[in-house]
Amino acid sequence: MKNLKKGVVAVVASLALTLTACGGSSETSSSAAGGDTATSANGGEINLGVAYETTNYDPSSTSSALAMGTNWHVVEGLYELNMNDYSTRNALAKDAPVKVSDTEYEVTLRDEAKFSDGTPVTSADVVESFKRAAAEGNIYASFLDFIDTVEAKDDTTVSIKLKNPFSLVEKRLATVKIVPASSTKDEMTSMPIGSGPWKYESIEDSKITAVPNEYYNGDEKYAAKADKMVWDVIKDDTARTTAAQSGTIDIMEAVPADNAPMLEAAGMEVDEVDGFNLPFLLFNTSKAPFDNAKVRQAFLYAVNTDMLIQNNMSGKAKAATSFLPESHPNYHKAATQFSYDPEKAKSLLEEAGVKDLSVTLLTTDHPWISDLAPQIKSDLEAVGITTSIQSEASASLYANNLDVENPTFDLALAPGDPSVFGNDPALLINWWYGDNVWTKQRTFWQKSDPAKFAELKALMDESTQLEGDSQQEKWNEAMDLISNEVPLYPLFHRTMITGYNADKLNGFAPIGTTGLWALGVSKK
Repeated sequence: MKNLKKGVVAVVASLALTLTACGGSSETSSSAAGGDTATSANGGEINLGVAYETTNYDPSSTSSALAMGTNWHVVEGLYELNMNDYSTRNALAKDAPVKVSDTEYEVTLRDEAKFSDGTPVTSADVVESFKRAAAEGNIYASFLDFIDTVEAKDDTTVSIKLKNPFSLVEKRLATVKIVPASSTKDEMTSMPIGSGPWKYESIEDSKITAVPNEYYNGDEKYAAKADKMVWDVIKDDTARTTAAQSGTIDIMEAVPADNAPMLEAAGMEVDEVDGFNLPFLLFNTSKAPFDNAKVRQAFLYAVNTDMLIQNNMSGKAKAATSFLPESHPNYHKAATQFSYDPEKAKSLLEEAGVKDLSVTLLTTDHPWISDLAPQIKSDLEAVGITTSIQSEASASLYANNLDVENPTFDLALAPGDPSVFGNDPALLINWWYGDNVWTKQRTFWQKSDPAKFAELKALMDESTQLEGDSQQEKWNEAMDLISNEVPLYPLFHRTMITGYNADKLNGFAPIGTTGLWALGVSKK
């Protein structure tokens, strides 16, 4: 790994965006109404080797690294995030939101925007897409809880009314992808239609194929510049590495650190970017003794995270000293630090009156996650917690153990990275600790400790009405609270390592989150 280039996720100087009627942070969209900006520049086929799988591509509900990554190329929001630096640009919106008042904005659609089936994009499509994303129980709902109503003013203008002033409007609007109002749930789940530069040609378990959208008339910079884009689903690290070495794929997601020299020997660039991606421990707080924060803390003190990083991640991660990684612009060192301390773990268990505890540690079958489990088991047993491991495919783990009527599980180890949706701390915190499926159905923290949940929610609600130092202070308080309560908490933040063939590609750059972002990339 000595030849790796070190990248750092660039972020906007202030995530607290203030919008005015005459401007914002958006780039001006290059609208070529009636023109064909989707014509490939150099032709050819771009092949991407991805590390995750899914069966849900619904832009209004998916949280899959694979679906998020492929959807970036196919569906558009009113605004889009540039995943290299989290800046915001106009997408289906013609301009920045027009601020009517502190709690009302208007957004006009790009001239003559069309979906890939040739039908015009209208305000009705926008309204329905927001309705689906914000539906009660939907995993996206916490992103949009600041919105009161989204209504069509006319065929090409929507009026967005807020419950309270909100300082991150444009970034949050980017989380909602616009699809035809007529789309069914099955259609969105299996193969959604969008207005982006690419359109899906086929979606299979092991391969996703997209071709240029001939109706795309957005910014030429992001237009399709190849004849085809193919994502090969290769979960196994060795198989994915072999595909990269042989030239079967041009870009490789999630390069194991130890395999980087092999890719470099094959002529590929291997870059690493600091990011948010993490493994977390999640506790069933509806079940004793996990309803006690001291017990939850004990588990985190018991795990030798530094050893996990050295032995399993080849040093390419940083132990969590906060909910946010140290590379994040809003990082704050949390009040409670979980450096390896088995004696502290034993003391906390004793204070909580816990003896002879036996648990089942659920894990997903992602190789880098399941490989962490044996050491975690050993560490827990060293402090007197008898541990068995049960590893399942991610969909099975949630469907059969967590998202059930009367869950009886103890704790789970799984990967997560909501920075695929954005990078503002309120979004990231609300993903796991807000009024949504994670707290209602998985950690149950909202019910097991309603006072602390309400305290965190109040901090988040207040923070998004503030800017600058005042906003940061609220986020700091929230990160301190989370570090004390830990219904779910990261072990470490993983460096994202990506391999790519720079001799064959123009315009590709790795990103610091899961998924591969190849908008505007062409073959040489």
